[in-house]
Amino acid sequence: MGKNGLVATQTLIELADKAATDYVLLALTDAPCDMGEGALKRLLRVADDTKAAMVYADYREQKPAHSEGSTSEEITTLPHPTIDYQSGALRDDFDFGPLVLVRTSMLKAWAAGAENLVGNSSERLADYRYAGWYDLRLFLSRNGILFHLNETLYTTIQTDTRKSGERQFDYVNPRNRDVQVEMEQACTGHLRQIGALVNPTHYETVEFDAETFPVEASVVIPVYNRARTIRDAVESALSQETSFAFNVIVVDNHSTDGTGNILKDIAQSTENSGNPKKDLVVLTPRRRDLGIGGCWNMAINDHRCGRFSVQLDSDDLYSSPQTLQRIVEAFRKQQAAMIVGSYRMCNFQLETLPPGLIDHREWTDENGPNNALRINGLGAPRAFYTPVARQLQFPNTSYGEDYAMGLAVSRRWRIGRIYDELYLCRRWEGNSDAALSIERVNANNLYKDRLRTMELLARTSDAK
Repeated sequence: MGKNGLVATQTLIELADKAATDYVLLALTDAPCDMGEGALKRLLRVADDTKAAMVYADYREQKPAHSEGSTSEEITTLPHPTIDYQSGALRDDFDFGPLVLVRTSMLKAWAAGAENLVGNSSERLADYRYAGWYDLRLFLSRNGILFHLNETLYTTIQTDTRKSGERQFDYVNPRNRDVQVEMEQACTGHLRQIGALVNPTHYETVEFDAETFPVEASVVIPVYNRARTIRDAVESALSQETSFAFNVIVVDNHSTDGTGNILKDIAQSTENSGNPKKDLVVLTPRRRDLGIGGCWNMAINDHRCGRFSVQLDSDDLYSSPQTLQRIVEAFRKQQAAMIVGSYRMCNFQLETLPPGLIDHREWTDENGPNNALRINGLGAPRAFYTPVARQLQFPNTSYGEDYAMGLAVSRRWRIGRIYDELYLCRRWEGNSDAALSIERVNANNLYKDRLRTMELLARTSDAK
């Protein structure tokens, strides 16, 4: 292979030129793979039967198993299921597994630049160093089926042993910026090909003073069983220094660990403070089937909710007393229906954890709403012009509800950004995403892919 491996365009072009069989089995990592009995024949049969552009399968992973009190390293083998590909599976880190079977005719068509010509020139639109494979599989998805064979066909060695909570921020690591620029270019080209690009010059305007509200802003904190962190979060919100009246709306989703008693104590202290600009509202749903999104809907639909509704997770803190003021000012200055700030990863001592500040500078006014379909999140803190949030409503889930709202907003309205640190994302063992099983990771990814699929359908429909 070329010096840049299978991720480089030139390497894949060389491979296409040399391929002389009907299919090419690509190894996407350097980890060795042990094919199961009849596995290759099975892949080939499925490819022939389905006429797929590419076939991928489930696999097993060997990983070290450290037993307590032992210094010896044993090996355990666990199943690693993959998920179905869909049109919204635009994440550049989609897990196909280390082996994929590609139809050679499709590989050669991509290498010949079948869709990637600049005018009448024979030059390729892009010669990627990092996004060659990503560009290829997007091409394959436009021109055929990427078929998931949910059978376990081979065994490999796990090369990334980090927990899910550590891996999830790779795409926003500043050290990966060159990679991300290429991935964005490839994804934007794909969206252009399928007619799903959003044109930010056609955004709807927002009329901030068309309605009256009891306060200018509400900090919204959904919570369930966060007795260890909820006081810090609420006090961080109440300590905001603003030129306007605001309140803090906490939706306690039937906590059982004493969170409710802590909120009652804070509410009593707030009532006795005599400060008319700040108020704590604690809501408890009558229903017991609400996810985080449902709790958000309860807050924004409440008559006490302010003109702008601003996120604060029950684990986290605002990084200064000026955060809320800066967000509200940004709404009017940037004429946006949603504002997203920047956050710093830290521990409970507020010491910075890698990758540090996450500012999502990959978002641009020109292409942010399109690149949003490639990345897995928009950042924090997230804030919404409440009438728009009320119109759209969050899905009643406890994962991806904010991403769903952001995608829907970005299709019709401007999302503004603040690239300075506003928020502290505290990582600890109690985080809901700290160490997820492969089944949970797959379920989360499948759901966000589904959100992107729905958004693609809406955008292509709007473009017609």
